[in-house]
Amino acid sequence: MPVAPSRPRTAQPITKPAPPLPEPPWHVILINDDDHSYEYVIEMIETIFGLPKERCFQIAKDVDENGRVIVVTVHKELAELRCDQIQEYGPDPRIKECLGSMSAEMEPAA
Repeated sequence: MPVAPSRPRTAQPITKPAPPLPEPPWHVILINDDDHSYEYVIEMIETIFGLPKERCFQIAKDVDENGRVIVVTVHKELAELRCDQIQEYGPDPRIKECLGSMSAEMEPAA
């Protein structure tokens, strides 16, 4: 059986897949109220975010003075988790009238 002449192969460029685009960052924002003590805010932030006490105190001070404070800036899924953790942390045991957790929200970091 005769063999057909082979065609020269043209080299195809090797393409690498594009790296995934980074997720846009989101701010986790703590909202002030008069139902929670500085100690509560410091303890909560330290527990949820693992920040040093000095930074937790600064966050407590900022939220008290400004009504809201950006706690961290992270990707959306983690921001959602941190907001949920803040809102589920529970009431301040130091304040008898306190009935629940603090409030938090998230917004895109622009």
